[in-house]
Amino acid sequence: MKDKNLFDAIARRYSYREGFKKKKVPRKDLEKIVKAGLAAPSGKNEQTTTFVIVDDPALVKTIGKMHRMPAMQTAGAIIACIIDRQPAAVYEGHSFQVEDCSAAVENMLLAITASGYAGVWIDGWLRLENHAQIIGDLLGVPPNKIVRVIVPLGVPAREVPRKPKKPFAERAWFNKYKV
Repeated sequence: MKDKNLFDAIARRYSYREGFKKKKVPRKDLEKIVKAGLAAPSGKNEQTTTFVIVDDPALVKTIGKMHRMPAMQTAGAIIACIIDRQPAAVYEGHSFQVEDCSAAVENMLLAITASGYAGVWIDGWLRLENHAQIIGDLLGVPPNKIVRVIVPLGVPAREVPRKPKKPFAERAWFNKYKV
């Protein structure tokens, strides 16, 4: 189902970890999704996050086999978000590459939902057992860069119940933090 309203896409977005249908994600859709990531804000407008869009079925399968999650093993495509290993400071000694990458990934997840697909943000697993390096090598990522996040995506094979979000009053307040 395609969402025409941003707030509908936000409400419908969730981390889909189940299997995908054996259906290719068209390149035009992948380009649209990654363009949403490219449109994300970035610290000092440095636009540091780069992407490799993996749609070659053999390469998707090779990467997917590395993880036991059904979404990885059955993905129609995978988007890899790449940042510098040693990011340059752009403001008062600080780099914002992790934040920039995160903003791009969230934009892409919303675009994935709005386009009728599902996906999941994977980053912690990349930090274990050299997965980021292994995937980076498969994708030809230069040594000074690292795969920070991957997003397997596709057409969901089934509907899954969404986990409820905590109420507004438990997580947001006006003017002062409340315990």
